[in-house]
Amino acid sequence: MSSKHRVVVLKIVAGELSVTAAAAEYGMSRQYLHKLLARYRDEGLDGLKPRSRAPLTSPQAVTDRVRDRIVQLRAALTAAGTDAGPVTIAWHLTQEGLQAPSTSTIRRILHTAGLIAPEPRKRPRSSYIRFEADRPNETWQSDFTHWRLAEGTDVEILNWLDDHSRKLLSCTVHHPVTGKTVVDTFLHCVDEFGPPASTLTDNGRVYTARHGGGRNEFEYVLAALNIRQKNGTPNHPQTQGKIERFHQTLKRWLTARPRAATITELQTQLDQFRDYYNTTRPHRAHATTPDLAYAATPKATPAGHSDRTHYRIRHDHVDSNGKISFRRAARMHHLGIGANHRGKRCILIADEHTVTVIHLDTGEIIATNTIDPARTYWRNNEREPGRWPDSLS
Repeated sequence: MSSKHRVVVLKIVAGELSVTAAAAEYGMSRQYLHKLLARYRDEGLDGLKPRSRAPLTSPQAVTDRVRDRIVQLRAALTAAGTDAGPVTIAWHLTQEGLQAPSTSTIRRILHTAGLIAPEPRKRPRSSYIRFEADRPNETWQSDFTHWRLAEGTDVEILNWLDDHSRKLLSCTVHHPVTGKTVVDTFLHCVDEFGPPASTLTDNGRVYTARHGGGRNEFEYVLAALNIRQKNGTPNHPQTQGKIERFHQTLKRWLTARPRAATITELQTQLDQFRDYYNTTRPHRAHATTPDLAYAATPKATPAGHSDRTHYRIRHDHVDSNGKISFRRAARMHHLGIGANHRGKRCILIADEHTVTVIHLDTGEIIATNTIDPARTYWRNNEREPGRWPDSLS
């Protein structure tokens, strides 16, 4: 192009062509030819060389400060055992008040700095069919994973995760996880966050006994609260993909720290992780933290349950006198159950007016007790008033 400019300008300067004639012959505008002539007068033939059309300054250019911070965040997040991808880095930049470039730009910066190792071509994300609950408490996922203490003891970490927001509802260590553990941690979550509409777990015996033709404690609890139970297809772990990926996140975080020597130390680490995961770490599914995602949408509830009703739920057993102690408003009350139910493991579901007592082994309602703050003893409404033969034994 510069040779064409040279020919045209020299012919005009030599008087062989007028500007108008040159514009017609060489397909250029008269305004552009006058610009070339001005550049020739100021700079000579060098002024006719092609020039970049890029602006002298770019408001979108990444500053050295942002570029350096991207590299620093990558190193810090990786060392902490947390997600250090472009989406997370962009979120942290925004939280710090910096202008975050696109995730593709962040990826290029990390590549240039040698902080991203080339990986084999993966299956595109668009080819996956993703399932996600529409509302918080619509589905809770649960599973446990193995971990080893510093001296070699194997323990198990049990987790409850909200499917929609990815909020970590509970993260506890046990040696080992049992059916009672599942019920206790689940009821603690229900007491804090309200009951979910459904649960999703694998087919482990702590979650279901359906393959043996019966029900376990957890299944009776779900039935009592009208919560739908969903179990993954055997040998198909993709159904619980969210919590499987969560376990990888948890173990990366734990691996980046000194290995706990005791269960108490490990539980302290898990409490720290839960706080970080819920309040500080952005999840790419919602581009915000799980706590904020959980609070942003009205909660789902079990069928027939009003979200205005508060339930208090407890796991207990009938004592040797046929009673269960129940504390309410800093005062101890005694629920009459019946001596024939001594020793039975029960779940207590209390609303504003009534306590319902369900036998965990059978799912049978063995007592209902009307809440009366003025009385210490609340009798069993499932039985007629008066002394019964079994109470004398």
